[in-house]
Amino acid sequence: MQNNDWRKKKAQEMNFFAEYGDVNRYEILEIIGKGSYGLVCSAKDKQTGEKVAIKKIHNIFEHTSDAARILREIKLLRLLRHPDIVEIKHIMLPPSKKDFKDIYVVFELMESDLHQVIKANDDLTREHYQFFLYQMLRALKYIHTANVYHRDLKPKNVLANANCKLKICDFGLARVAFSDAPTTVFWTDYVATRWYRAPELCGSFYSKYTPAIDIWSIGCIFAEVLIGKPLFPGKNVVHQLDLITDLLGTPPLEAISKVRNDKARKYLTCMREKQPASFSQKFPKADPLALQLLRRLLAFDPKDRPSAEEALADPYFNGLAKAEREPSCQPIPKVEFEFERRRVTKEDIKELIFQEVLEYHPQLLKEYCGTQRPNFLHLRSCSAIDQFREQITQLEENGNKSGVAPIQRKHASLPRQAFNYC
Repeated sequence: MQNNDWRKKKAQEMNFFAEYGDVNRYEILEIIGKGSYGLVCSAKDKQTGEKVAIKKIHNIFEHTSDAARILREIKLLRLLRHPDIVEIKHIMLPPSKKDFKDIYVVFELMESDLHQVIKANDDLTREHYQFFLYQMLRALKYIHTANVYHRDLKPKNVLANANCKLKICDFGLARVAFSDAPTTVFWTDYVATRWYRAPELCGSFYSKYTPAIDIWSIGCIFAEVLIGKPLFPGKNVVHQLDLITDLLGTPPLEAISKVRNDKARKYLTCMREKQPASFSQKFPKADPLALQLLRRLLAFDPKDRPSAEEALADPYFNGLAKAEREPSCQPIPKVEFEFERRRVTKEDIKELIFQEVLEYHPQLLKEYCGTQRPNFLHLRSCSAIDQFREQITQLEENGNKSGVAPIQRKHASLPRQAFNYC
């Protein structure tokens, strides 16, 4: 009986794929990730021959806050097109505007993330360190000039390929800054993010934010690349502040005054005086110029941290940085994120997500904007649907032992040859 229930549940899950209009475009290869949101498969795009990652997010309208996060991410990734930011290639068309509850997003396929790269490589070179930081700062310059703050930068949100190419992802917590918009937002204090959170935000659930918070996070990630483990793995807010001050020393009162949380501010004020630790001893593999820049990125006072553009001009990147390879972005129009500035219903969010999906179906978008009802069903192919369902079912039931060769996702050794700096 249990087995029948399991098969029924799996069959229902597989039906998700069958209902979507352009299912015949992709050949599923393997499941490469699962989580509370759903699952991610690698696939081959039959139109282009490219390998892609297809992310299924299920029941997106169950909670309005989760739906808003998904809307925010897909909207930002449509607007922020940059070589160092992950790209959405396509979003599959739902069966109807009225009934859809899942979303099926096609990303460019990346082999791993920076967290896994750091774990698997204890022999990274100074060239790796420089190139990794350069790419992250180049992406951040583009993001910040668009008036966007990422707010959740950490190694797992930096995707990586074996050729050392990095791309920033996961914009679900990002915010667009408008001069006339409220500057206080909600932060969730979960452990993984706390390690990369700027000291002025420690213990703050409602906080103002500036581009300097992302700069601090990049500094923490760079330090982790240098030493192979998290720099400030705080167990709680107090422990986090202890670790930060153990490295940076006791901050001056002016810097402490910028810490938003009263208890954290009092704790720092009463802390015994600490001298800064030696960066050269803490990071023995790094060259002096790298450490000079790292000190700037990890300045306790946010006003002392450089912008991403200023960091790219640091002497550490001499011979690598070129202004023509470091574009800025036009500020994002307010109208794109009007939903962040007012109270919205679940139906409002559903309508906005549907419109984002149609951005990847230009003809249907044109018909929709012209008040014509788009014909979704004409894109479906029964034989392709059956084949798609069979592929997914095989992967689910056989634990990925269907005979399809999995993509290589290990990074035992990254290349040592000259990097492609495009």
